[in-house]
Amino acid sequence: MIPAGRQSDLGSSPGLRPLRDRSVALVHEWYGATGGSEEVFRRIADLVPHAERFVLWKDRNVSEPGLRESWLARTPLTRSKALALPLMPLVWRTLTRERYDVVISSSHAFAHTVRLGPPEQTRYLSYVHAPARYLWSPTFDGRGSNPLLAPPRRLLRAVDVRLSRHVHGYAANSREVQNRIRRYWGRDATVINPPVDTDYFAAAPPNDRRQARDYLLGVGRWIPYKNFDLVIAIAEAAGLPLVLAGSGPEEANLRRLAGRVGVPVTFEVMPGKERLRQLYWGARALLFPVHEDFGIIPVEAQACGTPVLGLRRGGLLETVTDGEAGFLVDSLDPAEFGRLVRRLPELTPERIQDHAGVFSKQEFAARMSAWIDHESN
Repeated sequence: MIPAGRQSDLGSSPGLRPLRDRSVALVHEWYGATGGSEEVFRRIADLVPHAERFVLWKDRNVSEPGLRESWLARTPLTRSKALALPLMPLVWRTLTRERYDVVISSSHAFAHTVRLGPPEQTRYLSYVHAPARYLWSPTFDGRGSNPLLAPPRRLLRAVDVRLSRHVHGYAANSREVQNRIRRYWGRDATVINPPVDTDYFAAAPPNDRRQARDYLLGVGRWIPYKNFDLVIAIAEAAGLPLVLAGSGPEEANLRRLAGRVGVPVTFEVMPGKERLRQLYWGARALLFPVHEDFGIIPVEAQACGTPVLGLRRGGLLETVTDGEAGFLVDSLDPAEFGRLVRRLPELTPERIQDHAGVFSKQEFAARMSAWIDHESN
């Protein structure tokens, strides 16, 4: 039976027929409203519409029906992911007494450690967005530097490895994450890039397509490791107006910085999908000077024919073809980015859009179906 509120045009995929007569559980970490990992979880659920769906908790503004929350959702720890982290392995081992034939986890913390049946009888598959940054890359985005987390980190790393030995198959969202899985857990993984709604962003109305492309654009959560202070500095070095689209705790600091530079900076707080598409189509380039595991935003921009200027690190090595879909930089020097802005006319919007198509939702569905089919048998 399909859970209330879920319909799928992919449930008839021949590759998933072996799961139709098997009980399936899908598990995810905490569930927010707009995150990329949540979108992956929804797309996996589309492929297995009869599956039960479990999450640690869902944010108050989430209206997604049919999600079963863990007992952690009834505690104050939902307000602090870092403080809740040490309890997560226990939560995943006490999630429910129900048992399933196949368990598929969407993991960026401890979801891959879930057990809902003995591994001799239950098949465990895990799609990994990243091994928990709090544990394995504590300086990556600053959140792992919480002093309350430092003492148990070594113990939790050992727990993370030991409690995940039962996983039969791993998939990684990028080669970057594939390498970390091998380095931290000693396991191999199949790379399946996340789904991006490239068709939507490419199919903009004519008025959006005719924009002047006279500003630079930064998109994402306004948090320290996203380097939006550098984005502002790059725009000043390039001498072009800047639009910052997103939201987050760094907003006040970014507004102060914006007031000190010699180019106009406009803030678009929490733009909807349609407005975001307009912003992509109006931008001369997306500025993305951040080390991400994959990075959906650069692919959305490319689907609009908008080139990307970013760091030669992480997921951008997969999503941006240097010299064709944008330019990649080894430096954090704003002047280096500014010089590349002058080379943007060398790039062709049509080629940029073509490149984005390999990360479509349809491509994800096909590759994910094949992986689940292969690994669940």
